[in-house]
Amino acid sequence: MHLFVLEVLWVDVHLPCLKDSQTLNWKEVPTLKNLSRVQAAESFLLLKKVPNHLLRMANWVVNHWLSVLVLVTWLGLNAFLFTHAFLSYEKGDKYYYTREILGFCRRTLRKQLDHNLTFHKLVAYMICLHTAIHIIAHLFNFERYRRSRQATDGSLASVLSSLSHQEKEGDSWLNPIQSPNTTVIYMTFTSIPGLTGVIITIVLVLMVTSSMEFIRRSYFEVFWYTHHIFIIYFIGLGIHGIGGIVRGQTEESLKESHPHRCAEFFEKWDDHDSHCKRPQFEGNSAESWKWILAPGVLYIFERILRFYRSQQQVMITKVVMHPSKVLELQMIKRGFSMEVGQYIFVNCPSISYLEWHPFTLTSAPEEDFFSIHIRAAGDWTENLIKAFEQQHSPIPRIEVDGPFGTVSEDVFQYEVAMLVGAGIGVTPFASILKSIWYKFRHEDHNLKTQKIYFYWICRETGAFAWFNDLLASLEQEMEELGQDGFLNFRLFLTGWDSNIVGHAALNFDKATDILTGLKHKTFFGRPMWDNEFSTIATSHPKSVVGVFLCGPQALAKRLRKCCHQYSSLDPRKVQFYFNKENF
Repeated sequence: MHLFVLEVLWVDVHLPCLKDSQTLNWKEVPTLKNLSRVQAAESFLLLKKVPNHLLRMANWVVNHWLSVLVLVTWLGLNAFLFTHAFLSYEKGDKYYYTREILGFCRRTLRKQLDHNLTFHKLVAYMICLHTAIHIIAHLFNFERYRRSRQATDGSLASVLSSLSHQEKEGDSWLNPIQSPNTTVIYMTFTSIPGLTGVIITIVLVLMVTSSMEFIRRSYFEVFWYTHHIFIIYFIGLGIHGIGGIVRGQTEESLKESHPHRCAEFFEKWDDHDSHCKRPQFEGNSAESWKWILAPGVLYIFERILRFYRSQQQVMITKVVMHPSKVLELQMIKRGFSMEVGQYIFVNCPSISYLEWHPFTLTSAPEEDFFSIHIRAAGDWTENLIKAFEQQHSPIPRIEVDGPFGTVSEDVFQYEVAMLVGAGIGVTPFASILKSIWYKFRHEDHNLKTQKIYFYWICRETGAFAWFNDLLASLEQEMEELGQDGFLNFRLFLTGWDSNIVGHAALNFDKATDILTGLKHKTFFGRPMWDNEFSTIATSHPKSVVGVFLCGPQALAKRLRKCCHQYSSLDPRKVQFYFNKENF
């Protein structure tokens, strides 16, 4: 049976070449020696009933199946060997010290994932660009449809546009505009593609405009709720192509009246003695659902997972009100495990069932609880702080999802680290500083970091009280262990007046700072970053310095520029690597 299939396929490939000679030297075809001329001819006629693309596919499989099998086996074997070797290097104890040297390569992929918001914005920009192109193209199409429908010159376009929408044998129309009086606006709002196009365009405009930084920072609720109408966008996108405005000639009609043969005889399409019949048309099936199905399934799965995690009970163990309207919550949750610098999403059902806000964890992994600091920066945060300030009311229920990783997890991979926090942006570094305190208390010899420069830029003096106890404890701990040079605090106050400066000047000779109580003095104004980077580059001429920022975009640009400027061209000398938190 298999031999017969091979022989029949050979006949199908080679018999068309015999039209001129009508003869075949069977001795030259050893595979057909047991197949008679009659059998070959019958098989050839039977195969002609099978579509050509299936014959080509079958012929390709018969001729190349061994190559495909070898290729797939080879690729699978390589994938297995790569995975096995990777896991050996990643988990094997014998490569522990090798990983210490090559540790930076382990987080390369995750570092790219830290730019998820940047990628999200880039995709949004491309969607907007291609949406504009799509809309403009269809406007031109509709205008041409309208002109063709109104034309009375008897041209091919006018004849095609006059094909009826009410054919008994089916929809044979090509021009979606049914009458010369139909306008483009009427067609836009009465057809499925037009109406869904308008809806998803409006949704896209609302999502993009509400995502502007000004609205997102000042009116987060507007951004949050508007951004979640993407569900309407994707539903509309899925059914946008159902109407089939762009139509093509059917396969049956192509066989009967191929345009290469019948287009120039369009005036005789209706004649009984014409060899060309009136063409029949059909709309293309909707294709967009194929592009959104897989991401939609992944999104639904992710939402189910997040819902399951958020339903796990969270117990609030301590509530602390700090100056400048900052609320600290200490919580415990079963199975919760974190790393330094990570963040969680927090929801308070009594305020809003749908709003989830990200907050950086300020606790250390070594502690038996996790904590966050919440500053009043909008309606949701203000309502949350008010709810916890009410002493005679029960504590609001909190739901937590996470934790999620950030670039700050890599801080202990650098020999020297610069931590730069602006205002409440100090929170990820509070976790790092606490972890350092625990590492020194327990004499952790695996700590690779040799020096940390901590920069905290605040507008008001009350902000320093958020983590004043932590900084004081770290300062005392380093002094007792003889590690005074390990931590270098650089605190900057940008919102000051002459009274504060005068008071600080009069008490400058005191051992501790009058604003913070620390031995490190507070600076007035903003850091001169060129001087800071130059000093660090001079002090650590052969070190790899990690620069970590949680702050505004303007400061990020400045620090990124300094990292490039003060990194040595010689890879063996000082190198600055910039890392920024993204929320």
